[in-house]
Order: sequence, then structure tokens, then C-alpha cells
Amino acid sequence: MTAPVLFDRLRDANAADWGAYVEHEFVLGLQSGTLPEAAFRHYLIQDYLFLIQFARAYALAAYKSETLEEIREAADVVRVIAEVEMGLHIEYCKGWGIEEHEITSAPEAEENMAYTRFVLERGHAGDVLDLYVALLPCMWGYAEIGTRLASSPDTNRTDNPYLPWIEMYSSDDYVSNAKRGLERLDRLFDARAGGGRFESLSKTFSQASRLEAGFWQMGLNAAKIG
Repeated sequence: MTAPVLFDRLRDANAADWGAYVEHEFVLGLQSGTLPEAAFRHYLIQDYLFLIQFARAYALAAYKSETLEEIREAADVVRVIAEVEMGLHIEYCKGWGIEEHEITSAPEAEENMAYTRFVLERGHAGDVLDLYVALLPCMWGYAEIGTRLASSPDTNRTDNPYLPWIEMYSSDDYVSNAKRGLERLDRLFDARAGGGRFESLSKTFSQASRLEAGFWQMGLNAAKIG
């Protein structure tokens, strides 16, 4: 597996925004086990609603793709989200005492709409590369956070209710899929971009990273209100 190139460039060009996302107070609370349960429960509900828009984004990626292989890759992600991940998410939420009707009847938070509609807008206005760069903080960020927390000696492993979340996003399957996404990004960049396009992609990555950080903050804000 070749080392990613475009992601490293985007991260290095937007180190402050990326750091604010992957080292957010919400993430540190997951690591220590001190994150307020109200914050996590709110996040779980919104994350389900996010998955719906995530599936739409990959459906758009299939439409924007130019090769049959790219179409199949995007379509397979849509299938996995719709047929597998959303059901698993419902079951996971039940473990936190959140019933399906509570999730499906919940309104989308503004922070949720801000990020997901930004992703879809970038996909509609640009090409599939713009779309995948907008999705990159979600697609790779969770894998980076999960693996870092799983390997850190500072992670609470004794009485941490969020340890299953960390294990899920540090699993071999999840990280392998995320790495394949980085490789796909490099292939698209090589095929569709010249050096002059990097600045535009960097702006998309920066905005998407800030919006992902806002998604974490959404949970904390809900806990404070509650």
C-alpha cells in the first residue's frame, strides 16, 4: 500500500484546522471517559442522521464518476451504509438507551446540516475529487482518531464507556477501508488535477475540517443546554 500524498499535503497546509478537529475537547473526553453522556447521546442521534446524507454523498460520487470501477466503489459504499451501517448504528444506540423512534424523529442539528450540505454542494459544484476532499475529514479523521486513542497510554481502558467506540474506529476493517479511500484520492488527484488546483482543494479541506470540529462541539453544546 503506497503512502498517501494528497492527504499529507492537505493536512500540512491546514494543520491548525485539522488539529482542532482530531484533538477536540469531545475527542479528549472519549479518551478519558469523562465526556458527558448527554453529549455522546446527542452525537449518536445526529450521527445516524448524518449517515443518511453520507449515503447521498456517495450516491452523488457514483453519478460524478467517469469509470465503471469508480461507480462500483461509490455504489458499494451506499449499499453498506444503507444495508449494514445504519442497522448497526440503531443497535449501538439501543445500548445507550436510545430507541429507534427517538432517532428517526429527531430534527437535524444546524451543525449537522452545515457539514453535510457543504459536502453535497462541493460535489454538485465541482467534480468527484472536490466531493471526496470534502468527505475526507470524516472518512479519514475517524480512523486517525480511533487508532491514536487505541494506541495511546493515556486512554482510559478500565472504566471508559466509550472504549467500544474507540475500538470500532481503530478496527482493522475500518482503518483498511479508510486507507483505501486515501489511495483513491491520490488516483483521482493524479488523473484530474494540476498543481494549480491544490489551493482550491485545500480550502475545501480546511472548511470541512472546521465543520467536523463543529460536529463535535454540537454534542458538547447540547450537554451544556441539557
